[in-house]
Amino acid sequence: MLLPAPVHVVGGGLAGCEAAWQIASRGVPVILHEMRPHQMTAAHKTDGLAELVCSNSFRSDDAQTNAVGLLHEEMRRLGSLVMRAADAHQVPAGAALAVDRAEFSAAVTAALQSHPRVTIDRSEVAGLPPEDWDKVIIATGPLTSPSLASAIRAASGEDALAFFDALAPIVHRDSIDMAIAWFQSRYDKAGPGGSGADYINCPLDRAQYDALVAALLSAGKTTFHEWEKDTPYFDGCLPIEIMAERGPLTLRHGPLKPVGLTNPHDPTVKPYAIVQLRQDNRLGTLFNMVGFQTKLKHGEQVRIFRTIPGLANAEFARLGGLHRNTFLNAPRLLDGRLRLRAMPRLRFAGQITGCEGYVESAAVGLMAGRFAAAGRLGEPLALPPPTTAHGALLNHITGGHVDTIDHGPRSFQPMNINFGLFPPLARVPSRDVDGKRLRGSAKSTAKKQALSARALADLAVWAGAQSRVAAE
Repeated sequence: MLLPAPVHVVGGGLAGCEAAWQIASRGVPVILHEMRPHQMTAAHKTDGLAELVCSNSFRSDDAQTNAVGLLHEEMRRLGSLVMRAADAHQVPAGAALAVDRAEFSAAVTAALQSHPRVTIDRSEVAGLPPEDWDKVIIATGPLTSPSLASAIRAASGEDALAFFDALAPIVHRDSIDMAIAWFQSRYDKAGPGGSGADYINCPLDRAQYDALVAALLSAGKTTFHEWEKDTPYFDGCLPIEIMAERGPLTLRHGPLKPVGLTNPHDPTVKPYAIVQLRQDNRLGTLFNMVGFQTKLKHGEQVRIFRTIPGLANAEFARLGGLHRNTFLNAPRLLDGRLRLRAMPRLRFAGQITGCEGYVESAAVGLMAGRFAAAGRLGEPLALPPPTTAHGALLNHITGGHVDTIDHGPRSFQPMNINFGLFPPLARVPSRDVDGKRLRGSAKSTAKKQALSARALADLAVWAGAQSRVAAE
């Protein structure tokens, strides 16, 4: 049997790896182009595919009341390689799904290297892909090489947008003073691989909190390049010092909120604020500082973060940093199947499309891979229903942002998956199973559960239709 021509995937991050897996799983050869290690980026440290350069968390794994947890479950049901590797290499993280980043990357790399229809090309695609590559997925993510970024901008007819993404410090577990800190998840909630006591918590009183905020405001920051100065931050990943600038209580109502936690060393005193650290590797030897992404100078980070109770002797495996992220004005530039309108042989996936987050990037890669494989095989493929997490995310990227045309490209901003992107329910639950009227948080929870149930039911129909076409 003569195999179809290969699809080229440029970029070996989560989106590119997921796209390549989906294509190969449908019997279509794929060539995955990854420039590392011959050409490194500002944030990557290894040559592994699907390297996690920021947090090791895939966020909530609750598929009933959390949109990203629902996206996890949809991806599992669609045969996601990224979710298979994440589930196999998870580490304790409360209600979240977090992974050992080295084991996760190694698992994805091994799966693709061993697949008979996947070829991995370790070289840079400089500029636009060659004309004879008739089906290409560009999944180069937030760290697209300058030459390729320039070529994409030229082909699209307008500039790509940019924002900053930030890295939080990572601390050696044995350097944390557990006579001051303690293990506990908020409200003792246990997540996948966790026990309900998965975060290390460092308590601050009012004076300590005020001193921390003052230090963040006065500390020295690394300077921006000239071309970075006007680049907007993404609100979902603000540097800790930028959050502090937004008001003295911003951190206390954000990553340092003192809710759902009780200090066992002194349970009668409620901390004014709490710094949390989340396990970063399977061995439990490394913990990252939740919400402490930063552009502070390295010396300032060590000085300030060691004033946090429990971290006086902290040893840092990695200090925080900040890097530039580029993304397309996707609603203007891409069609409903993620193809560049000006050059349909090019399809985009991952963060470069304007989604935000590991899971969202991989999910867009999954869709792009399925679209590309179906196109190569000449099979029809309907878009995922907008009632599903995949469909809602795709709709946001390719047309769900109503202000784009009227207000210009900067009105489109990256978005994590959330229930606000889903079409409303035809009927919102108003009573529980016993007929009692739902109010407040109970009503909100019931609505989310109904949205999730509808999504999974509609996903099953969509996936089943694909299976029937492939079997015919």
